[in-house]
Amino acid sequence: MSASLSEGASRDGYGRALLRLSEDPRVVVLEADLGKSTKSCHFRTDHPERTVSLGIAEQNMMLVASGMAASGKIPFASTFAIFCERAFEQIRNGIARPGLAVHVCGSHGGIHTGSDGSSAQSIEDLAIYRTLPGMTVIHPCDDLSAEELTIQLKDIEGPSYMRTARNKTKRLYDGDSVGGLKIGSGSVLREGMDVAILSCGVMVEQSLEAAADLSKEGIESTVVDMHTIKPLDDTLLDRLSEECGCLVTAEDHSVIGGLGSAVSEWLSLNRPIPLEMVGVADRFGESGDSDDLMRIMGLTSAEIFGAAKRSIDRRNTVP
Repeated sequence: MSASLSEGASRDGYGRALLRLSEDPRVVVLEADLGKSTKSCHFRTDHPERTVSLGIAEQNMMLVASGMAASGKIPFASTFAIFCERAFEQIRNGIARPGLAVHVCGSHGGIHTGSDGSSAQSIEDLAIYRTLPGMTVIHPCDDLSAEELTIQLKDIEGPSYMRTARNKTKRLYDGDSVGGLKIGSGSVLREGMDVAILSCGVMVEQSLEAAADLSKEGIESTVVDMHTIKPLDDTLLDRLSEECGCLVTAEDHSVIGGLGSAVSEWLSLNRPIPLEMVGVADRFGESGDSDDLMRIMGLTSAEIFGAAKRSIDRRNTVP
């Protein structure tokens, strides 16, 4: 398979999904001057009569979307993840409080964005939107999964926030396996009984690499694409915590409030077992090459490898 076919950016999957969703006349798309970057521009080209371009006015975009949802439309509103944070109050009070089915997409999230620098690297977005009652929060790992999960958003109740990435990553699904994805259900990509690694976004590929390295040392791990951070897959967590007895989470996001926090909250209430979290420490990002920054921030397969060993050691030393 050529590189062009084996890689893709999740934002491209979002753009393709909007075109497929255009078959439903209720679907409308809203932009805030960044349609080319979020890939909603393809919908605008084919369906300008159902696209609203509001310029650099993210807060207004969210309220326009809420009004359209209240009028029977299904709005998909996108901008950069960091600019979605600017519109938090409007999303909270105009969309989430009335429970309107507005689907917000924040592109270019995380440290992986690279050279845009710390002011543009949204490492808090998943935590922020996870706090809103009734809000579905999703972070796909590749373009095919982003496309499939975006298609499914049309039929869920209430609002959602999806984070997509700018840079291309390895495709972890194909045309057959992607059909098995379901919002709210973690996707098991690899089975092993020694430790379970739960990850989202660009860190799923890193988790699979770590699992391969662990296997060379006789350690077999389960790897889960936990694309839906809220609602969390409680059933899968219960099974994996019982079978493996120790977990690792990995995310291109702050360790405060994201996937790791969501899993730790569940464990503390249901099955207190060792958990190691790989993510951005309590700090801001910086400008640089994506790969270099991921190493600086500890967002690599080597960090996941080490975290898995620590989690196993903690499990084995519990009195």
